[in-house]
Amino acid sequence: MSAAAPPPAKKTNRLDLEILSYRGGRSTLCAGCGHNAITERITEAFWEMGVEPWSVMKFSGIGCSAKTPAYFMNASHGLNAVHGRAPTVATGAILGNATLPAIIVTGDGDTASIGLGHFMHMLRRNVPLIYVIEDNGVYGLTKGQFSATADYGSKLKTGVINDTQPVDCCLAGIEMGATFVARSFSGDKRQLLSILKAAISHRGLAIIDVISPCVTFNDHEGSTRSYQYMKDHDEPVHEVDFIPSFIDIDVEYDEGTVHEVEMPDGSRLRLKKLDRDYDPTSAMGAVRAIHEAKASDEVLTGILYLDQDSPTLIDKLKMLDEPLATLPQEKVRPSREALAQIMDEYR
Repeated sequence: MSAAAPPPAKKTNRLDLEILSYRGGRSTLCAGCGHNAITERITEAFWEMGVEPWSVMKFSGIGCSAKTPAYFMNASHGLNAVHGRAPTVATGAILGNATLPAIIVTGDGDTASIGLGHFMHMLRRNVPLIYVIEDNGVYGLTKGQFSATADYGSKLKTGVINDTQPVDCCLAGIEMGATFVARSFSGDKRQLLSILKAAISHRGLAIIDVISPCVTFNDHEGSTRSYQYMKDHDEPVHEVDFIPSFIDIDVEYDEGTVHEVEMPDGSRLRLKKLDRDYDPTSAMGAVRAIHEAKASDEVLTGILYLDQDSPTLIDKLKMLDEPLATLPQEKVRPSREALAQIMDEYR
């Protein structure tokens, strides 16, 4: 009698962890919600990149998107902040301990409405974190009113037409100081996964605007945030593939068809040219491409802008590598002479 075949080996990452170690609680969002697909890609990206799940700080605000951090990396540090204030809370946490990777998952309401001021100051400071916008163009928790990112002329299920101009979070990111700006679609699993993996490796602020259809309030004819609209109007600027530095792999491609950008950790971001000669390091080119796509009623997806030279907030403040809470008292407590000098300046 032959022996039973051994069970297949469990698939693990470079930390010898199964993907189960990167999962969170069960989703309570609507079935088919694009946010759930984003959760899956975030989970896969951190697992494939071999990030220690217990070291990650994750933040959110209020809204359907605010639930997402509960659905990935149970072992990580998490905080559900006040509506629109996740950038501020995350900035403080990063200043306290810049050794921990941070991700904010937020929505178009949190970002472009009540939290717009906080979003803008995070951009201009180049806070080193990943900022994922689950962008569905409506307020899902308050019955589907237009959000500030809803396209001009789009239609609600009630028949109401949006007559105000939208806030484009990618344009804001490029203009105001983010050093990695991308747009994707929750239904494009391969592209979104590659963008997230590249963002994890980036040293600086990574803004990722993900069109995420709301199946309850914004997935109908006339909506520019529906699955069908994105399927018909998605125009990738390039095919995105990300090759981490810890994976030894040979890539063959035709000369002149790929634009490679070396990441600070030695990884390479591979952008395969399709029908245009696109340079993601040009801010003016990125802004122009976004406007040209809008003029043609197209949604431009991919990594739109990349800057690896600008200093982060941590660099500008000349922060130490050690977490502030671990510093000895002599480093954090001013001397009597220093306090006296400060008091003299105010007399």
